[in-house]
Amino acid sequence: MRHTLPLAPQFYVTAPQPCPYLPRRMERKLFTALQGDTAETLNDSLSKQGFRRSQNVLYRPACADCTACLSARIRVADFQPTRSQRKAQNRNADLKRQASSPWATEEQYTLFRRYLDSRHADGGMADMDIFEFAAMIEETPVRSRVVEYTADPSDGGRHRPLVAVCLTDILDDGLSMVYSFYEPERTKRSVGTHVILDHIEIAREAGLPYVYLGYWVPGSPKMGYKANFSALEIYKNDRWQDIGTPEDHHAETHPLSVAPIAEQVARIHLPDSRPTRD
Repeated sequence: MRHTLPLAPQFYVTAPQPCPYLPRRMERKLFTALQGDTAETLNDSLSKQGFRRSQNVLYRPACADCTACLSARIRVADFQPTRSQRKAQNRNADLKRQASSPWATEEQYTLFRRYLDSRHADGGMADMDIFEFAAMIEETPVRSRVVEYTADPSDGGRHRPLVAVCLTDILDDGLSMVYSFYEPERTKRSVGTHVILDHIEIAREAGLPYVYLGYWVPGSPKMGYKANFSALEIYKNDRWQDIGTPEDHHAETHPLSVAPIAEQVARIHLPDSRPTRD
């Protein structure tokens, strides 16, 4: 199925497939290609409307009878770490951050495999080989960075082992954490929390107001951690709003809670892609 707008990208809808977040639910995505000279502008604009990037595609959930997935972002200026988050920073004080252009390495893939096998062995990425991994990291038409975190050598040598990686897009109003993974043996040290806290610091240093975390899903244990961060906003009913009390949000799973696809597309605000005239 295809839907178009004048002077706009073409939008498509995926076939239904099992939802990775809520049991006995089916997911469907609305997506468009991200390419050409307007890729960065389109990524900036649609990210503000709940879309996420995967390689050269922008997507957001468009399920037939469910609106549970809510895009989430942190207001950097208002963020205050909790006591447990400050402890996570202290536990990971040995980590060193290094950001580079998006380039995949064997060390990253090895860590990625350990992470998947430990935490997402039955997920959609479980069968991803090194070539597909490289495509995920490297195929980006927008400004992206690979942010690596290495630990002090345990054997007294010079090589610092890789313990966390985040593929990060640089938007005009913030950082978008596209995908992150880490050493599962460091789970008790909350290295995933540390990576988010460090991205908040990077955004603050760069004068960017938001850190985009992806989707928060009420009722999903996999996504529950995002609600632990203060100054969190969610994109709901076509606008960003403070999350308030997370328990007040419930997964909407009724057919009448979802607008028709054509109406969803019509409500998307797109950047002006017309050529400028002198």
